[in-house]
Amino acid sequence: MNEIPPLDRNAIRPGGLWRVEVVPEAGSTNTELIARSREGAPEGTVLVTEHQTAGKGRLGRGFTTPPGVALTFSLLVRPEVPSEQLGWVSPLMGLAAVAAVRRTTGLDTRLKWPNDLLVGETKLAGILAEADFSDPSHPAIVVGMGLNVSQTRDELPVETATSLRAEGAHTLRETLLVAVLEEFERRYTTWKFADEYRDVCVTIGRRVRVHLPGGTFLDGTATGVDDQARLLVAGRALSAGDVVHVRPGE
Repeated sequence: MNEIPPLDRNAIRPGGLWRVEVVPEAGSTNTELIARSREGAPEGTVLVTEHQTAGKGRLGRGFTTPPGVALTFSLLVRPEVPSEQLGWVSPLMGLAAVAAVRRTTGLDTRLKWPNDLLVGETKLAGILAEADFSDPSHPAIVVGMGLNVSQTRDELPVETATSLRAEGAHTLRETLLVAVLEEFERRYTTWKFADEYRDVCVTIGRRVRVHLPGGTFLDGTATGVDDQARLLVAGRALSAGDVVHVRPGE
């Protein structure tokens, strides 16, 4: 496994909203931040790890990240927006990642709804958002991301995955993290990014087959993403929690 140098904590200074902590190893940065949120951790807390041993994906899927080859972190926000808008936090992280990768490497990245970061049809990063409603008046959202940085193609877990190195792009993880946090905060503070998200979402306009819970399917063209970040297919508005997979349609 190709490793890159350990994160330089002194180089991670995004300023603004963020308070960044780097740890050598964590089971799941999302799980850790949710626990801290329930204990009153402030908005803007960011937890970064060199080695994630029990990462969490959608629908309870697990994964591990080898030491030093990816950017793995979670952030905590407490959005002052109507509850029906909270579904936008995860797509916002995806949009921030697109902007940050383009800014630091020049690599053309796009999003598959709701938040998979793609280069062409291969996946560069995955994102998971989890909510903490322990304080109903100030709900918290924890968003985690794992972005492949230095793996060669042979080191990637599946053929549908890619990394910055595999795409011929290079940047320091510290530089990339600071860029993601800056791009996130710039949009978060205005909450005006839905149209920008739609512009980089490759799902819109495509024929898709949506895998729903219970083994059922919905076929149709994805015509848009509504004001609650729901995917519009065949006259239905689907939230991320309603969907198992979105695959290309026939």
